Amino acid sequence: MTDAHRPSSEHLDAAALPPRARTVVAALRAAGAEGEVREFDESTHTAAQAAAALGCDVGAIASSLVFRTGDEALLVLTSGAHRVDTDLVASTLGHGPIMRANADQVKRATGQVIGGVAPAGHPSPVRTLVDTALQAHDVLWASAGTANTVFATTFDELVRVTGGTPVRVAADDL
Repeated sequence: MTDAHRPSSEHLDAAALPPRARTVVAALRAAGAEGEVREFDESTHTAAQAAAALGCDVGAIASSLVFRTGDEALLVLTSGAHRVDTDLVASTLGHGPIMRANADQVKRATGQVIGGVAPAGHPSPVRTLVDTALQAHDVLWASAGTANTVFATTFDELVRVTGGTPVRVAADDL
């Protein structure tokens, strides 16, 4: 995507964002991500809510899900159009079972709460997988750290900013 087609962040004053979103936006900007940030009055907690608020396909929503592999947190950025197949991910990684992290584990690993977990702005690096199905969309939207803030990005930028590994995470990929 050329810069001319990338949504601009110029219209939103980052200082007006909630503190957690400001932390995420600062981390994104430090990593060179300049996509538009939006704050909504309504919740964008789920992929369906975010897609409805943005007027985009649910598959263009990069949902942030935190799992546990033993003692390690694993952040999976998946297309909102499907569910993560934990058996497939475990097999791909060569790990034993992968379990969904509980609310306390998510908060410890990311500094954020379920429904507002962003791909960046965590207290320390979190191993990240990026769903290859997200490549089907020129513009992706991901949480900016709260249940009602999102930012625009691309697949390549998401991989770069997170240091993530592109992998297939769902058996229902088209």
